[in-house]
Amino acid sequence: MTNIFVIIAIIIVALSMIGILVRVIIGPTLADRVIALDALGITLMAMIALFSVLTNTRYLFVILLLIGILAFLGTAAFAKFMDKGEIIENDRNDSY
Repeated sequence: MTNIFVIIAIIIVALSMIGILVRVIIGPTLADRVIALDALGITLMAMIALFSVLTNTRYLFVILLLIGILAFLGTAAFAKFMDKGEIIENDRNDSY
């Protein structure tokens, strides 16, 4: 009985991922696309967690942590790019 609920939840999350992909592709602004990419990372984490519950394994939680870290770093990099136009700043006037 629990597997039916997990499968229904996987289907719902998969449908939401399709909606988020549409927003990533045709988002009107760059900010909408960045937020959609962050939401896509979160729903991917939800999909992996549901699959882990369905298969009754704990080994996929390490992948969840990795995806969470990468999604955070990607969102932070996009936010810095939107703010300053570059991600890594080089100070050419500094002499060591």
